[in-house]
Amino acid sequence: RRTSTIPFGYELGEDGKTLLPIQQELDAYTKAKQYLQTCSYREVASWLSATTKRPISAQGLRKKVLNEKEQQITESRES
Repeated sequence: RRTSTIPFGYELGEDGKTLLPIQQELDAYTKAKQYLQTCSYREVASWLSATTKRPISAQGLRKKVLNEKEQQITESRES
């Protein structure tokens, strides 16, 4: 864990340091990325928040998606 914000799709472990995946949120996030092909970030963030009962803003969703894409590009360059 590097920031005070717990990433969407994860929860803090009992030790207060470890991030544990929340499979329901991760599955919904995967589906949300597909919805972004035809819907706006605002629409998808609203759906994601309603589906998981965990708030995420359109800007937060956009940042998460872009950071993930950037990380994939960096990893492919290192390969």
